[in-house]
This record gives sequence, C-alpha cells and structure tokens, in this order.
Amino acid sequence: MTKSRSMSRALALVATLAVPAAARAEAAPSAREIMDKVTATRKLDGSEAVVQMTTVDEKGQSRQREITMATKLYDGGKTEKRIYRFTSPADVQGTSILVYDYEAKADDVWIYLPALRKTRRIVSSQRAQSFMGSEFSYGDLNIPMLDEFNYTIAKEEPFGGEACWVIDAVPKTKEIADAEGYSKKTYWISKAKLAAVRGLLYDKDIKLLDPKNKRYRAMHMEMINKQNGRRSVFESKKVTFAPNTKDEYFTTAYLERS
Repeated sequence: MTKSRSMSRALALVATLAVPAAARAEAAPSAREIMDKVTATRKLDGSEAVVQMTTVDEKGQSRQREITMATKLYDGGKTEKRIYRFTSPADVQGTSILVYDYEAKADDVWIYLPALRKTRRIVSSQRAQSFMGSEFSYGDLNIPMLDEFNYTIAKEEPFGGEACWVIDAVPKTKEIADAEGYSKKTYWISKAKLAAVRGLLYDKDIKLLDPKNKRYRAMHMEMINKQNGRRSVFESKKVTFAPNTKDEYFTTAYLERS
C-alpha cells in the first residue's frame, strides 16, 4: 500500500468519525432541556398586572372578576412570589391569594377571605382545587416542578406560524397526578421563543416584557372543561415589567390589608 493511499484512508476515517460528532452538536435538545429553558423564559424579575377573569358556565352565562397581581423573584430566581387580589365584584372584593412558587419543593399558598377575616393555608395536595370557582386549578397558575414529570418530544409541528416542539409531560407517580389533577399535559413550544404558545390545557398569547433577558408572559389563558362544558379565561388588561416591586406585597400581613 502506498503512502498516498494510506493517507487517503486515514483522512477518510477522520472524516467518518467527524460526521457523527457534528450531527450530535446539531441535534435537537432533549424534552427536559427544552422545558428547563421554557421555565426560565417565564420568570420576570418582577411585574405588576391587572387581570380580568371570565367564567362561562354550561348554559353560556358569563361572570367577570377583576384581579390585581404582582410578582417578584427571590433566591437568585429559584423562588417566585406572587400575590393576587380581587378588586371586583363586591362579593369577592378583598379576597387575596399569596403564592411562594419554589423551584425544587412544594409551593406555599395562602388565601385570605375577608368575610371570615381569616387567612388559611392551601397544602400542596390541594393544588388541583379550583382557583376561585374557575376551571383553572391553583397548580395551573404556578410554574410546575420539573422533577415531578417525565418529558418526551411527541413530534414537531407548527402552531400560529411558528415552528414548535410538541412535548408531553407525564407525572412520575399517581400521587403527583392526583395532586395536579391531570394524567398528562401537552405543550407546543416555540423553537424561536422557547415559550409555550399552545397547550392541551390552555392556549396562550405571549408578550415579550423583558427584551434584555428574553422573558415572556402569557397575556391570555383559556381553560375549557370538556366534561361539563364550562370554560374560564384569564385576560391580562395591563402588565408592567417591575423588578422593583415592593417586598411588602408578598407577606401574609399585606394579604389581610383591606
């Protein structure tokens, strides 16, 4: 074998070994890696918003409630604190909900009922309960604990003109499924924005609120209950990026202020 032929074979071998490495470098991220990034894009340093909640019963009769909301990140982004306060109508005015949404442990949730002048805690096993009579649960409004689910990329398909990964999220245990109230969740994740643009549970209109860090917030969420025909809509009428939101908002003492 001549030197030139040996060198050619060596170069061919190098090229053969290099192709799989390049392919791996260009391979799509795993479903879990995608969801990690989606979770990051949902987190704003702080925000203040006015939200209109509309519930529609099986007869088509609707009811509206207005909520003010504030959020802020703590612990280097590992904890998001949120407060919801109902401002109208009169029968729910003053009702307030405080959430400490943790990255790696069960959330803390408190609700203040002005008629009872009492704050009570909602335990993690109750997160499948209805949020103030809507078709949303407390768990639906929180950032999910990623370690509680197994994720798979079911397929790739466009939605709303955007290329998306379609990801199934399945609870790891029956206990988690019972607490969440779902046996599976499916999300359409925009490849460009790394944000959920559609879900089996709800659809979202998303808005870029923090261009520097590429952080998005859902402006419209709709939940349809296929079993009873009811649906609920959360429509953000106003959202402000507010990293300097007051810390006092996120305390049980503030929760009980009238």
